[in-house]
Amino acid sequence: MCGIVGFFGPDDVVGDIVVGLTALQHRGQDAAGIASFDGNFHLHKGNGLINDVFKPKHLKKLKGNIGIGHARYTTQGSGDAELAQPFTTSYPFGLAMVHNGNVINFRSAAKRLHEKYHVLPKTSNDLELIMYTFASELRLKNLDALSVVDIFDAVETTQELVKGAYATITIIAGHGLLAFNDPHGIRPLVMGRRDTPDGPVFAFASESTCFDYLEFDLVENIGPGQAVFIDKDFKVHHKNPPAKPKAFCVFEHIYFAREDSVIHGRLVARERVRLGKMLARKVMEAGLEPDMVIDVPSSGYFAASGLAEAIGVPYRRALVKNNHMGRSFIVSSQAGREDVVKKKLNPIREFVEGKKIAVVDDSIVRGTTSRRIVRILREAGATEVYFISSAPPIISPCIYGIDMAMSTELIAANYTEEEICRYIEADKVIYQSLEDLQTLFGEEKGHGGSCFACFSGQYPTGDVTKYLRHIQEERTSHRKEEKDKSANSVSAKAPAPTEH
Repeated sequence: MCGIVGFFGPDDVVGDIVVGLTALQHRGQDAAGIASFDGNFHLHKGNGLINDVFKPKHLKKLKGNIGIGHARYTTQGSGDAELAQPFTTSYPFGLAMVHNGNVINFRSAAKRLHEKYHVLPKTSNDLELIMYTFASELRLKNLDALSVVDIFDAVETTQELVKGAYATITIIAGHGLLAFNDPHGIRPLVMGRRDTPDGPVFAFASESTCFDYLEFDLVENIGPGQAVFIDKDFKVHHKNPPAKPKAFCVFEHIYFAREDSVIHGRLVARERVRLGKMLARKVMEAGLEPDMVIDVPSSGYFAASGLAEAIGVPYRRALVKNNHMGRSFIVSSQAGREDVVKKKLNPIREFVEGKKIAVVDDSIVRGTTSRRIVRILREAGATEVYFISSAPPIISPCIYGIDMAMSTELIAANYTEEEICRYIEADKVIYQSLEDLQTLFGEEKGHGGSCFACFSGQYPTGDVTKYLRHIQEERTSHRKEEKDKSANSVSAKAPAPTEH
């Protein structure tokens, strides 16, 4: 999961890009990058947060009235700075691209690209594959008179060849700004506009929240398989593909998107309140009578408030978050996740002590973070702790851009609710039901389709058995390398043994 933005207007856009990326910092904390164009491409990227990567000296060089930006969250592979986006190419002419998502046929698509066009991605980054596939299709067109139809044809072929989840934004040098989605619309992408005395400024972004900071109007969501191109005269062109089942990631509503974002016409905060109210039935059926409902900040807040309202129990913010710590879910190692939880949450003992507490979190993934939270509350004096998940049991890994671990590490894929309850040391565990979640976000209620693969094991892109096996092998190998590297480091630092 990453955050992407793109801007095109009459004046330099680097200021808008930085503000937009900062508003999307919750989507990625590993690396960031910006590419701008003023007749030449200007690029700067590196590891770290937005404010760490971009200093005034860098921003002065990022000239141009068209630009794109990226905040990276590492799901697979290494976190090397060379894998940070954007990527650029001069083949067949200047392109700069960012993307959010995950390609699931990288090997076969890269093989085809090499055999047909003699082009081979230099890295394992999915973006490079998408960019070179698109560029190779553009190469077949009349580059001296490249038309909007030519661009959309290249997009359509790219969508046919590249499988998985991806939302992309591309600068086409001398032509304009392009955005397009995968055929199922799994990842979010929205379009905005701000009118100025000198003309309109157009924008694309992962979430609408960055438009609020920049006084843009939300124009539309980029739908499944849709492409939007803004030409050099600021005329907007659309490619609307034949209708295909939409499979928008439901986890965006549950956790990843900011609560003030509007996705497909639905305010995230309101949907999370509804999730909390839907949990009330299961809480009452279990015979639980908590003294108060609290949340795990901050993604559990609205669900907790909805639950408290529905069961008539006071809501309190009894876990205080250190806002200078990152989001534990997107920290790459388990040890790192546990360390983040330990340092970022502090209980208010006066609220918790002697109380039966219902604590609402967005989900339970591996269970170790949940166990740490239960222990924190017990240490603060809670007499009983009921752990309540806004999401159903996660039984399958996400292959579309969220690092949900391998199936062997997903606690709900391997243990019953009773066993999970004992493991996290709670008095009761309550999960959202998949049926209720599908009622809220499924097609039958006229809301369009959603991807529920992590809860159901049914992937919208079809049979992914081989890909899941590949991911497991890759991650096992990567972790072994990290373990060996750590062991060698410790060995190198240790004093030489003495003979006796």
